[in-house]
Amino acid sequence: MSEELMNTKEVARYLGIHEKQIYSLIKSRRIPSTKVTGKWLFPKKLIDEWIETNAKVGLIEAKKKVREISGALISSGSNDPLIDILQAELRRNHPELYLFSTNIGSTEGLKALNAGYTDIAWSHLYDPKTGEYNIPYLKEYTPSIRVVVVNLFYRELGFVLPRGNPLGIKGFKDLKKKDVLFINRQKGSGTRLLIDQYLNELEIPPMKIRGYDNEVNTHLEVGLSILNKKANVGVATIAISKLLGLHFIPITKERFDMIISRDFFFNKGIQAIIDLLHTKEFIEKIETIGGYDIKDSGRIIYSQEGNER
Repeated sequence: MSEELMNTKEVARYLGIHEKQIYSLIKSRRIPSTKVTGKWLFPKKLIDEWIETNAKVGLIEAKKKVREISGALISSGSNDPLIDILQAELRRNHPELYLFSTNIGSTEGLKALNAGYTDIAWSHLYDPKTGEYNIPYLKEYTPSIRVVVVNLFYRELGFVLPRGNPLGIKGFKDLKKKDVLFINRQKGSGTRLLIDQYLNELEIPPMKIRGYDNEVNTHLEVGLSILNKKANVGVATIAISKLLGLHFIPITKERFDMIISRDFFFNKGIQAIIDLLHTKEFIEKIETIGGYDIKDSGRIIYSQEGNER
């Protein structure tokens, strides 16, 4: 099948849904498609635009509903198990506050923040030119607002594999092995960006990796794909490998930040989140999971001045 066109099976895999759902979307005219010689085909470019549009619409509707709840915050961007713990701790310590989160990847999270669709962007975008996280991307993805970058934690990212690492995976070059079935992260996520950066540096064509086009949206889904034998290698956090009892090979230690508008920094909910990062209960839960470094948690990494635009 052409790279520009996908059939129903391929677009279902691309979207991470069942093929029957694709036919339902076609019937309701909710997905861009065309019929050629009796078969439904989907232009990849239009599907990508459709995904982005629906993500924005979803965030707009979510923010409208959230704004109807007093003390509610909406966050979007990258994914990590600690965000779920942070949500629970915030609710336990501040029952008057609500934190809603959606996993759309670091890049889309920053775009949503710039457009005013979200209050918080979770991000871990690495820039190989500077060796810095997130800050080099602000000019491109948040050009309309001044932001504050607050560190949440550092985490270990690496290859997640079946117990014992039966394929003997040591690094990215081993992904070309014929027995490897890779599970990838979605486009726009910080993890996907990092994977593609390594492949580019090592001059490994994505087409040489079986399963490169199989995408999921969270680290947990990567781990579950390995556990359920739908793949035998993926990239996720060490926390996922520990939670699911999988083998782990470290790739890098990355910085995970909370990015917000300067005008919103002193919001009660934002300050409550920052305070929670230093509580004994939250720290103990992080230490129980393991694989996280919280030495800079709650520290302002960067604050953008008005004359930087």
